[in-house]
Amino acid sequence: MDKTSSSKSLFSVQTIVLAEVVWAILALLFFLLFSATPPGQERPEWYQYGTAVFEVLAFLGAAILCFRNWRSPQIVSGRNVWLGIGLGMACYFLGSLLFTYWETWLHREPDVSPGDFFYLLAYVFLIWGMVSAVASRRLNLEMWQWGVVAGVAVVGIAIAIVVSNASDNKASASSLFLQPAVAQTAPVTKPSPRPASPRPTPKVAPAAKQKPATPKPPIASPSPAATQNPSPVPIAPADVKAPVNAEKADAPQWAIDLENQLAPLSNPINLIYLVFDVVLLVLAMMLLLAFWGGRFSQSWRMIAAAAFSFYIADMWFKYANRPGSDYQSGGLLEVFWVFSGVLFGIGAALEYDVSSRSRSRSSSRRRAS
Repeated sequence: MDKTSSSKSLFSVQTIVLAEVVWAILALLFFLLFSATPPGQERPEWYQYGTAVFEVLAFLGAAILCFRNWRSPQIVSGRNVWLGIGLGMACYFLGSLLFTYWETWLHREPDVSPGDFFYLLAYVFLIWGMVSAVASRRLNLEMWQWGVVAGVAVVGIAIAIVVSNASDNKASASSLFLQPAVAQTAPVTKPSPRPASPRPTPKVAPAAKQKPATPKPPIASPSPAATQNPSPVPIAPADVKAPVNAEKADAPQWAIDLENQLAPLSNPINLIYLVFDVVLLVLAMMLLLAFWGGRFSQSWRMIAAAAFSFYIADMWFKYANRPGSDYQSGGLLEVFWVFSGVLFGIGAALEYDVSSRSRSRSSSRRRAS
């Protein structure tokens, strides 16, 4: 009896909800206090690891709670519903681990990483679970409710299009700005008719004017680099990027080869992400209207809020990680990924609690009759 009561108190809905809320507050404080960095500086690695810990543990806890609902025969909304959501949380947990390993440990920033495949599987399982919940509810929405769903879909699609166009425009603008820069650096390799510095360099000028050589004592000829670049100013970009390239060179060859193989899939995967985000947004709104006012409304409100948080974080990531931007993981709005995992866990805990109480009440009524 003691062990049973202690386990029930440990996994009671009040304890789980309190732990999830505390975790969300700690994550928000962590992002607020340490996400801001001076211009031109990168966020420290300890901060990136900290954000990854908050996100990974949030989705791991949600996966455990969803699998608990799946194993329980008392769940009214259907075990397949929570199996799909639980698999989605588990896949997102694995994807976040791989993304953190690739970005923070290997110091690589590929367009497509192995974590993206787990993220895509997470979307597939989440959509399956939420569609199963809607199908089991046998939706019979009114006209104004379908209008709300259509309005949410239009707004979600519009935001996705704006974010996608902003990324494309930024990429085209960066390519336009890069072309003059390349054109300007080309004449640098040719000798200039006038010295770049106020002090003349007589050893380089006669060679540039191609005058016939006069019999003089042998003089050390300038190096080919000096004749090609008479300007005394050294070329800085190669020196500036040397630490970054040296840091990325530490990555194993298999990781670099895998990045090169996955790079052509960047555009299709980004498009799939946008489509899945809009589908999740529409399903969240349908679940919110379908379960509004019922016994299980609280849990599915949390699930809908989790899907909305998922959408906000994904749209921010798509906009911040556009081509040509100096994106660094750990932005303030990425805390919504932590909120999403927390809300999925709270929704699973509330569903388990309500299902247990309703089943116990029905059994007590049968005994009384």
